[in-house]
Amino acid sequence: MDPRRQLGISIALLVVVIATGTIGYSLVEGWNLFDSLYMTVITLATIGYKEVHELSKAGRAFTIFLVFFGVGAMAYAVRNATKVMIEGELREVLGRRRVEKKIRDLKGHQIICGYGRMGRIVCRELFQRHVPFVVVENNPEVVAGLDKEVLIIQGDATQDNVLEEAGVKKADGLVSVLSSDADNLYVVLSARGLNPNLTIVARAGEEGSEQKLLRAGADKVVSPYHIGGLRIAHTILKPAVVDFIEFATRSGNLELQIEEIQVREGSRLSGQSLDQCGIRKELGIIVVAIKRATGEMEFNPTSDSVILAGDTLIALGESSHLKILEEMIGVNNSAMSRARSE
Repeated sequence: MDPRRQLGISIALLVVVIATGTIGYSLVEGWNLFDSLYMTVITLATIGYKEVHELSKAGRAFTIFLVFFGVGAMAYAVRNATKVMIEGELREVLGRRRVEKKIRDLKGHQIICGYGRMGRIVCRELFQRHVPFVVVENNPEVVAGLDKEVLIIQGDATQDNVLEEAGVKKADGLVSVLSSDADNLYVVLSARGLNPNLTIVARAGEEGSEQKLLRAGADKVVSPYHIGGLRIAHTILKPAVVDFIEFATRSGNLELQIEEIQVREGSRLSGQSLDQCGIRKELGIIVVAIKRATGEMEFNPTSDSVILAGDTLIALGESSHLKILEEMIGVNNSAMSRARSE
């Protein structure tokens, strides 16, 4: 039975028993409601105080009835109510410990500070890409409404101990999308101090906050209002371009995707040109740009452009072919043969 329903039944049974005793003494003995209620309570609680008034033979008979049926019913109700409360607290404690253990075991994860409108979108995208993440949210109502599969810590993300609990020292990245620019600034400062190698992306709401967040240690700063304004303007001025970008970046789109793929050390494609590795010919993938390990961006690379370890390819193509490219850029030598067989 549902614990909440069980608790409701127990409380209802308790009320019925007390009401029956109160009304019974009032009718049988002619007492007022308070005296009748007091007599019912001391009888059901088996306290053994002296009767409020002398009982008649009919009153004693009613007391016997109340003891046999009422005490048992009351004990059952109290036992169920206690059981539900204790089990509920125990489940909560055990559940909290399981979450804490999972977070302690994480490594190379993302930390999302704030689960508002932007935080939800970020978490949804990470979940769909199977990227591990931890949410830090201070609002208990938001925390209570989250899916149990989401790893979440209730606390103030501006505090060092909360970020440490979220595993900031072992994390790969942190996204701060709190409602206040000042809070985001504190988060960036704290996170950068705790993990100098962390990739930090922060939200900026007010004009002028972007530079402050960058100086505080953020790697990237996103201004939703600026991006939204540009998007609206481009929708009017360049509708076809906007439609194409939406199509290529839409979540779950299997026809066309834009991905960034990093060339790892030991990749067999390292040192080959785009023409030699056959990315375009074999997979029909367009390499839009190559971001070099130095940070330099090479747009629209030619067929003679050489792929080097540490480079990041910005590639456009079908999702299935992009997955093959990821394997090719890794150490899997069977990927190209599979591509040819397709």
